[in-house]
Amino acid sequence: MDLANESAKRYDIIEAINQIAREKNVSREMVIDTIETGLLSAARKRFGSSDHIHVHINSNTGEISMEAEWAVVDEIADPGTEITLAQAKHIDKDAAIGSHIIEKLKFEDFGRHAIHSAKQSLIQRVREVEREKVYDDYKTRINEIITGSVQQVLHGDIYINLGRTEAILPQKNQIRRERYYQGGTIRAIIVDVRHDVKEPQIVLSRTDPKFLTRLLELEVPEIYDGIVEIKGVARKSGERSKVAVISSDPRVDAVGACVGIKGSRIQGIVKELNNERIDIIEYSDDISTYLARALNPAKVQRVDIDRVNGKLTAVVEDEQLSLAIGKNGINAELASNLTGLSVDIIGNTEFIQREAEKTKEAGLLIDLKGIGEKMMYNLNAYGIKTIRDIVNTDADYLVQIPGLGPKTATKIITLAHEYFEKRAQKEHEALETLATGEKADDAKD
Repeated sequence: MDLANESAKRYDIIEAINQIAREKNVSREMVIDTIETGLLSAARKRFGSSDHIHVHINSNTGEISMEAEWAVVDEIADPGTEITLAQAKHIDKDAAIGSHIIEKLKFEDFGRHAIHSAKQSLIQRVREVEREKVYDDYKTRINEIITGSVQQVLHGDIYINLGRTEAILPQKNQIRRERYYQGGTIRAIIVDVRHDVKEPQIVLSRTDPKFLTRLLELEVPEIYDGIVEIKGVARKSGERSKVAVISSDPRVDAVGACVGIKGSRIQGIVKELNNERIDIIEYSDDISTYLARALNPAKVQRVDIDRVNGKLTAVVEDEQLSLAIGKNGINAELASNLTGLSVDIIGNTEFIQREAEKTKEAGLLIDLKGIGEKMMYNLNAYGIKTIRDIVNTDADYLVQIPGLGPKTATKIITLAHEYFEKRAQKEHEALETLATGEKADDAKD
């Protein structure tokens, strides 16, 4: 009868181990190892040390064996690992001073304390494994769209139930004017996974430009198949976005594929993003063309590129200036983010004024003595439009211009330098006159 009961107990242990492994999605070996660790912890509390205790659970039979290895000594220095010869004789009649004997411990001798320690160790270890599994799983899913249900809203942050774990949608990652309710379904992109004391913290976002990218990939088969490529995304969440796309197949219209028939594809995304306006434009390697498209719906007349300072100037008709800039500057901001360059948008009138000031500063060719109308025409044909252009050009280039020999080229360059020297002298004299006048006024006061 006792053997039958013992066998039943062992069977129950095996079943319990198997059940825990199944429910928590961990290995049987981990469960067994953790129970053994818990029993060693109980032994440590009883004997003060567990270095001499050996615990083993047979994974096939469920039998639990616990043994203590004692050092037989004359005088006990460490009661946790040493016993006297008299004590040792009760365990092993062949014991002798200096020998080590093995004492079989009964699991029942540890009582509830051992069971509690093993249970606590198992619970803690399973939780650690679960946390690691969740962390490892979601860490590989950054930039992936995920769906969950709103669990609670706390201090503006939204906690989302993902089934196995919980995620957070911080207030700064939420689309403005959206409202979330407990139990409601929500989609967002995973932007970060962090180790936390209790459990991994999965951070979501609905404002990240990549969220829009992933939605397009889900909605547009041509993007998923690699025929249409997203070259850039600029986004002001909840208000407006610009997406640049290009097709690798001349038969496929990249913009049309993203928009869909009568806007069928883009409208689903617009709705998901709380009616955010989305402009789909065709990408171009030519920065002027790219910027002109990025500033849609405004019509750009010309684009000046300052590559040294990484700045673009877009010129539009005066009446289209507010349209190009957009409400609160959003159209200009998105165009700048999309091109990756600083963008200055000006009207046609301002552009003409700037050019006139620039030309005046650089000096008009007509102001240079010794240059006739025909020579001015020839200089213009070769890109020499101002006196400053002459200063910045060497004689070897000028002699290529019809009607200009080496002597004339040198003379023109000399005259150009003299022009700016005289102008600088006049400016200096004017400043001195102004300073003298100010001193005289001060003396009168």
